[in-house]
Amino acid sequence: MIKQLKPELDSKDKELLQLMQDEFPLESHPYAVLANKLGLTEDEVFARVKRLYAEGVIRKLRTILDAQKLGSCSSTLIAMKVPEDKMNHVVSIVNEYMSVTHNYRREHDYNLWFTVTTCGDKNLRATVEEIKRRAGIPDSDVLDLPTTRVFKIDVRFKFTDAGDVTDDGR
Repeated sequence: MIKQLKPELDSKDKELLQLMQDEFPLESHPYAVLANKLGLTEDEVFARVKRLYAEGVIRKLRTILDAQKLGSCSSTLIAMKVPEDKMNHVVSIVNEYMSVTHNYRREHDYNLWFTVTTCGDKNLRATVEEIKRRAGIPDSDVLDLPTTRVFKIDVRFKFTDAGDVTDDGR
């Protein structure tokens, strides 16, 4: 088994990650804005982002939309019982879908959980059925838990001590 090394993050990496997570600039040159805040050049910031992506620290850089507010979207949480010897294959299939927003392995009989969200002409049921068919997982080993009520949890990682105290002292 190959052991993956944990990437070393210096203070500028941590500040960059904090800024990208909390206040990514919606500008024509976002890396220049980040560079200005960090006291680096735009090229240095972009090189750091590329390195952090290559090391797997940054998995994706994308916008997450509120599907409920878009109107023509629907989502479901899928839990699958995946045999251990098929896990990597099934995960690779699930990860191919842009409509999969979260994908987690769990210590449970249902050991793979992921969220599928589709909008517009893309059919949620057809997408879920296609994933199950391609993965070779029988219906009896799949829980399909459609969204009935949305609870938004804003998960944030803390890389720096910046922003520890709000303006009102909390």
